[in-house]
Amino acid sequence: MRLSRRSEYGLRALIDLVRHEDDGPVPLATLAERNRLPPKFLEQIMATLKHGGIVRTTLGSHGGYALAPGASATSLSQVIRLLDGALAPVGCVSLLFYEPCSCPNEATCSLRDAMIDVRDRMLSLLDSETIAQTAARKGTPLLDPHHLHPEAIRGG
Repeated sequence: MRLSRRSEYGLRALIDLVRHEDDGPVPLATLAERNRLPPKFLEQIMATLKHGGIVRTTLGSHGGYALAPGASATSLSQVIRLLDGALAPVGCVSLLFYEPCSCPNEATCSLRDAMIDVRDRMLSLLDSETIAQTAARKGTPLLDPHHLHPEAIRGG
């Protein structure tokens, strides 16, 4: 899975709203500037998140975007599905957005079988991680902080 810009920007904006929840509504321009996001694209993303009940808007001179009540407990998978649809690596293993694949027989396709495992592991992580939990992470400058892939890093 490769996270789309739409989901990446939406998640970054939501993380910012969690981290600044006590500051009140955040104007779109401030949200865009703080996170280096294109304002017009962010406006479209925020409209989708508002329609999905994850953010709310306040009008007026002190208005802007804030998390809807309880939205910090929203899982990453819920946000990504709202913004992009399917999470599965290929359409033929998607639980909510199934599409037939080009293989001759899905029932005997070993690649599909492997992609089901990928989907399940990925969903397990994305379903269990909330926006608030992600916002609480410190981040890391390392590409492989857990040293799980030393052979890949050595190769450049």
